[in-house]
Amino acid sequence: MNKPNMPKSSTTSPPSLSVRIDLDTEDRIGPGKIQLLENIRSCGSISAAGRSMNMSYKRAWDLVDEINRICRRAAVERQVGGKNGGGAILTPFGLSLAGPLRETKTPG
Repeated sequence: MNKPNMPKSSTTSPPSLSVRIDLDTEDRIGPGKIQLLENIRSCGSISAAGRSMNMSYKRAWDLVDEINRICRRAAVERQVGGKNGGGAILTPFGLSLAGPLRETKTPG
C-alpha cells in the first residue's frame, strides 16, 4: 500500500552549519565556546553568560580558562570592583576570535 506524500513536521529545524577549530588532538574551539564569548560580550559577566546557557559559573570559568590556555592569549578580561562587583569583557583578541565565526551564522 502506498502512503500519501505527507509534509514533514514543522518542528524539524533547517540544516545548519557548525564550525569547530581543532588546534590539535585535544584542543578545540567550537560553537559552544564561541557562544559563551558572545554571551560574555552581551551580558558583561561570566556568571550571567553561563546562566544564559544553563551552565554553572565554575563551568563557564573553566571554559574561559581553556580558551585562554588554548590560544595562549587572554580572550576575556575580568573587571574588578565597582558598584556591582565588576564583570568581564572580551579583549580585542576575544572579539576577533568570536567575530569571524559569528559571521558564518545564517540569519534565521
